[in-house]
Amino acid sequence: MTSLTRLRSLRGTRVAASLAALAIAGLAAGSGVAAETKSVAITQIVEHPALDATRQGVQDALKAAGWEVGKNLEWDYQNAQGNVATAGQIARKFVGDGPDAIVAIATPSAQAVAAATRDIPLVFSAVTDPVGAKLISNMEKPGGNVTGVSDLSPMGKHLELITRITPDAKRLGVIYNPGEANAVALVDLIEKTAGDYGMTVSKAAATKSSDVLTAARSLVGKVDVIYVPTDNTVVSAIESVVKVGQDADIPVYAGDTNSVGRGAIAAVGFNYYDVGYQTGEMVAKILGGANPGDIPASTVEKLELYLNPGSAKEMGVTIPEAVIADAKEVVK
Repeated sequence: MTSLTRLRSLRGTRVAASLAALAIAGLAAGSGVAAETKSVAITQIVEHPALDATRQGVQDALKAAGWEVGKNLEWDYQNAQGNVATAGQIARKFVGDGPDAIVAIATPSAQAVAAATRDIPLVFSAVTDPVGAKLISNMEKPGGNVTGVSDLSPMGKHLELITRITPDAKRLGVIYNPGEANAVALVDLIEKTAGDYGMTVSKAAATKSSDVLTAARSLVGKVDVIYVPTDNTVVSAIESVVKVGQDADIPVYAGDTNSVGRGAIAAVGFNYYDVGYQTGEMVAKILGGANPGDIPASTVEKLELYLNPGSAKEMGVTIPEAVIADAKEVVK
């Protein structure tokens, strides 16, 4: 073979290799997913059904976008078990690992990650007040490396539901963890809104899950109804509040629909799976090359009514048929 022939052959091989590479890239582009594997680390402050549903929603949204665990997505999940110090340790570990994105479920976990990195994309989920928590300065233009989905409760809708089921309730009891920024923001909102519905507010603090039962008992004789906001500490032990409600004939309402299946008599709110799915769609954009600071932070507008007539009966309440007719789900 002459030198010229060998040169032409070599050039042909290179062209063929280039065309093959372009074809592979084209297939990847057509599917909307890069050929290489990406990594997502997810940190959650505590285990309870609402936050677990959020995490599942994130994973399902990523799969729908073409990012599947075990194929082209590495997934590292860590739970802080309600301990803020542990959340900080998880955040620092994740930053050291250098994933393509970090998802933080609930305010304490998101704050821990935000304190640990300004470079790795952070997508928060189920954070009540991301501006108040100093995660972002603006919902529409988050800037920096952070965006996400807020679960700010529609407090007017919650109090309206309470008046529909228990119209004579005038004294509202709220149990919360004053160490959670999201809980403090919610209690402030409750106090600002309750007067519009002719209610006064009594607060009971629980700084850890084991304090929830004592906090609930402290409200007996002082309140007509108890409201459990989307406070991670209290929701993780809502069965304790339900027990007090049943023993003392005090109706227990919740800020998240998952708590209705655990004994709260009613809640109008988000399906936390939807909160997670919306979060996962943001993460998919980031894995595709989007800048998190350019993605507006959002809230979930879809509301659903969940009712538990059996639990209501144990607390001395009959839910009106007109309310039952509006329900998305009635727990049997």
